[in-house]
Amino acid sequence: MKSVILCGGKGTRAYPYTEYMPKALMPVNGQPILVNVMEIYAHYGFKEFVLSLGWHKDVILDYFRGKQLPWTVELVDTGPETDTGGRIIGLRDHLGDQFMLTYTDGLSDVPINDLVAFHNSHKGLVTMTTVPLRSQYGTVEFGPQGRVVEFLEKPLLRSHWINAGFFVLDRAVFDHWEGSNFEKDVLPALAAQGMVYAYQHDGFFRSMDTYKDQQEIEQMCQEGKMPWRKAVVGS
Repeated sequence: MKSVILCGGKGTRAYPYTEYMPKALMPVNGQPILVNVMEIYAHYGFKEFVLSLGWHKDVILDYFRGKQLPWTVELVDTGPETDTGGRIIGLRDHLGDQFMLTYTDGLSDVPINDLVAFHNSHKGLVTMTTVPLRSQYGTVEFGPQGRVVEFLEKPLLRSHWINAGFFVLDRAVFDHWEGSNFEKDVLPALAAQGMVYAYQHDGFFRSMDTYKDQQEIEQMCQEGKMPWRKAVVGS
């Protein structure tokens, strides 16, 4: 099964870094975050990748030119202005009956084999990995009279789950594709038809949306806290 990684966005929230380089190549632990994401799949034996390129595609092409990796990597230009839904459907001729999909900026210890098994256990065409929402703020716990009893630093809000970006899709989903944006158009339309299921992962997940996120993830690496890194390249 091939794994699609969306690498074509402009990464505006990571500006000014992404003015000259795609977010996919922002460094994490001495290598691009893209390679870290690929390692997650490779650890579970999924080593065929299709990369959707767009913004600063030449920089990614240069990175992989002559690169010796124990994976199959197909680089496809899906256009600098194409939205996420258009990028995915534009790759359909490169994919088989079932494929995986993720972004280039999410790190997780999600068990990919369990995700695939869950997908094959239901009748939907799409499985999306969900994780509990982590508050961007510290929260305050207090009693009925207002007495503060506890401060919680950016807690997980387990009553709310978010899209963590690790998907499994059946090719038949393209017969029901509506809209240009995968998250705002395609997924809601598919969900309304009962075709989308949520795989709940209660483990590690961290997105790298901004330069500040990149710095915080690098700090984790320096402290030896890398739960997404299951194995080295080629395992």
